[in-house]
Amino acid sequence: MTVAKSDSDIAQAIFTVNRHAKTAPDNHYLYALKKEALNLMIEKKRAAKIGLHFSKNPQKSQQQSSVLVKCGNYYFHMLPKKEDFSSLEHLGHLDDTYRNPPSRMNLKVAKEILRTLTGLEPQKKEAAVSNFTKTYQPRQLDRFYSPKKSYFD
Repeated sequence: MTVAKSDSDIAQAIFTVNRHAKTAPDNHYLYALKKEALNLMIEKKRAAKIGLHFSKNPQKSQQQSSVLVKCGNYYFHMLPKKEDFSSLEHLGHLDDTYRNPPSRMNLKVAKEILRTLTGLEPQKKEAAVSNFTKTYQPRQLDRFYSPKKSYFD
């Protein structure tokens, strides 16, 4: 029997996963959890899209926008969809003075909350299988002796 989590617990879990994803060496699963959880919360009307912001570090373009989403007491950014540009108001640049409330949730707990909410499982990494098999070649017993009489033989 699963216990339904409150909006603030889920928002805190998303915040924790997002914070760890920024520095994780393999962050694809963490960002997928964040995206799926936010989309699910928006779909269930437990989170709301507020507007569009200019991105701080745009990729391959001079300007890029992201969607500002409010979930619980936390604000998140996610990539916009095509319809977001016509339906949401553009809020301009980010407000650098605002910070999300501090969070003290363990990453393992946060991932478990979002995993049960979304149903996403991490992909199992398969060990690299090499077609090349190394064979053992015993060394010559006397490396310095050669039956050749000269270099040119």
